[in-house]
Amino acid sequence: MIDVVVVGGGPVGLYLAALLMQSGVTVRVLERRTEPGTHSRAIGIHPPALEALDSVGVAAGLVSDGVRIRRGVAIGGGVELAKMSFDAVSANYPFVLSVPQTRTEAALERRVHELDGAALVRGATVTGIHDDGSAVAVDLLTAAGESRMHASLAVAADGGRSTVRQWLGAPAPLKVYPDKYLMGDFADSTAFGPDAALFLEAAGIVESFPLPGAVRRWVARLPGASPDAPTAGSLARIVRERTGIPVDAGTNSMLSSFGVRSGLVKRMIHGRISLIGDAAHQISPIGGQGMNLGWLDAAELAPLILGRLAGTVREIDFGDFESHRLKAAAKAARQSEINMALGRPLPRPLWNIRNRLITGAAGMPAINSHVAARFTMH
Repeated sequence: MIDVVVVGGGPVGLYLAALLMQSGVTVRVLERRTEPGTHSRAIGIHPPALEALDSVGVAAGLVSDGVRIRRGVAIGGGVELAKMSFDAVSANYPFVLSVPQTRTEAALERRVHELDGAALVRGATVTGIHDDGSAVAVDLLTAAGESRMHASLAVAADGGRSTVRQWLGAPAPLKVYPDKYLMGDFADSTAFGPDAALFLEAAGIVESFPLPGAVRRWVARLPGASPDAPTAGSLARIVRERTGIPVDAGTNSMLSSFGVRSGLVKRMIHGRISLIGDAAHQISPIGGQGMNLGWLDAAELAPLILGRLAGTVREIDFGDFESHRLKAAAKAARQSEINMALGRPLPRPLWNIRNRLITGAAGMPAINSHVAARFTMH
């Protein structure tokens, strides 16, 4: 019998698997996709998550591959409103690392294969999961047909539309926001270098983040009457209209539009089955905390799994884990709501007042440091 089955082979499931296998636990990661994903949405890795990734030996390689964002700049109406430095947020990682999610997943997958070449099972669709109190049975469908896998414990890291969560009857009531965004990657034509730039404009926010290979990601809040099928050209036009910066639509390498919703389960622990990452909590992508939250869930859950397998952990410890991680998710959700509110369109008089307030607050070292710590999940 397997020690732990992890449902979902994305960055969170792969990280948990590597963490457990390093301690001698047998793990199977069941992933529906037959090939790694090619679409990179999440790019920001915050300092606490880099510390977690370092524990499985992948942080150094990712830092080498990525861009270290040490500073953010807020701009409004062509005027610099504020600067925020991340130099003091972490002794080991005083930056937010910008690296495509595809590279992050690839690094974690390589680490999993190093630990156990049979651990990741691709093309495996989970069709049911059953906890009888002493073990977990997972029904799955692969190219070879239907089968059942038995494990001592199971962890669902199968994303925001988690089927495991549905089978457990663990609702995560969704709050849907009116905000819609368009993001895309283009050749970097700016002078921002490794800095992040936030354009707090009256028509709505535009965010800009560096990526490896002289590429820059642009994220813009869409106007209410935005086209049904946004294009690279429409994003380039929004960026130029709001910021004055020309973006060459012909260099676009990724384009995605998204709405925003949030949801939080009441319980992450269901007997021998646990929910982590987006399966347990969805928050707005604005702020880039979702994937990082999942890694920190896994980092806290792994010692409890080891203790449960050894028969040394107490049920109250799982309750403490659940309480702590749900509070962390709620805090991240509140931060993302603040980020979205700052990016909404404003009438010109209110926009002027808002920007003056930001400039004043940023000039106070204590407030600036506090905001930097919140932004980087400290």
